[in-house]
Amino acid sequence: MVQLNSLDRTFAALADSTRRGILARLADGPATIGELAEPTGMTLTGLKKHVQVLEDAGLVTTAKVGRSRECRLGTERLDDLMEWITLYQRLWERRLDGLEAYFTLNPESTPQKGQNNDE
Repeated sequence: MVQLNSLDRTFAALADSTRRGILARLADGPATIGELAEPTGMTLTGLKKHVQVLEDAGLVTTAKVGRSRECRLGTERLDDLMEWITLYQRLWERRLDGLEAYFTLNPESTPQKGQNNDE
């Protein structure tokens, strides 16, 4: 089963649009903190805090390269997140399949187009 602590960190990291933007940029290849900060207009310190959240979630790794800190996508490839999403996707698909089967077996229960069921 998926570790909830890991999921909490991943969802918290992905909840911010700046961090999602960082991940999108790193999908193109490694970048320094300065390169990541430049298009956002954010300070290096501010961007470092976002990178730290991503690093804590395992979504980004950093390494000192000369005087810069280089960021790369992490080894955590959202597998736990996808497992959790897939679990609920299957649950909803079963429910919707059951609803479809009900309406197939009971066509008189199917709301007609333009019909107001509140009357």
